[in-house]
Parts: sequence; structure tokens; C-alpha cells
Amino acid sequence: MIVGIGTDVCDVRRIAATLGRKSDRFPLRVLGPNEQQVFSARRARSEARGIAYLATRFSAKEAFSKAIGLGMHMPMRWRDCEILNHPSGQPYIRLHGALQAWFDAQGWQAHVTLSDETDYAVSFVVVEKFPPSENE
Repeated sequence: MIVGIGTDVCDVRRIAATLGRKSDRFPLRVLGPNEQQVFSARRARSEARGIAYLATRFSAKEAFSKAIGLGMHMPMRWRDCEILNHPSGQPYIRLHGALQAWFDAQGWQAHVTLSDETDYAVSFVVVEKFPPSENE
């Protein structure tokens, strides 16, 4: 059963401007440790791809916060929600700390998709409740 959906559109140029003003503090505030490694590697190869990566992760976290109904309020914290990729490229959400404990207690699972173009990043998150087991 679907319990929440969230979507977000992010202007990549806005993320680039924020990155220019706040230097490396912005990605450190928004990205979890695994995301920071990917961001650094992509940015080293291409500044534009690094910025697009940061924008898609920012957008996906906004969409996730909407789908769970909390917005950016505890236990939702930027760094406790990571948007990673399976080897196939499929994105998935990995939670940490209090956010993971809260989310797991709800019996929920999340699905995420994201995309970017030159100027925009977009993401969509669906949160559903695990089906009840036969013993419940």
C-alpha cells in the first residue's frame, strides 16, 4: 500500500551558485559519506557532472522528505538519507541513524528515480508499507 509520494524539481544552476558561494561546506552538509566520495570523484572528472550529481541528490532528498510526510524535520536529516546506485545504475535510498530506526519502525520501503538535464534535476519517491505477514 502506498503511504506517500514526493517529487522535486531542482534548478542545477542554483546548486552551482550555492556551491560557488559556500564552497565545499554545502556538499558536506547535504551529502552522506558514500555520496561525498562519488561527488568528489565525479567533480574531479567534470565540474558539470559533479554539480549535476549534487543537484540530483538534493532533489531526491527533498522528494523523500515529502513522501515520508516530515519535510526537513527530525528525524529527517540531509546526511542520514543517502541516494546511492546499484551496480546496474538503479538508484536506491540508504538511511542511517535515527531516520533509519524511525523509517523501519513504520514498516515502510522507499523507491526513488531521478534524472537531470542541463539546467534541471528531477526526482520522484514512492513510499509503501510492507505487506503484512501471514502471521499478523
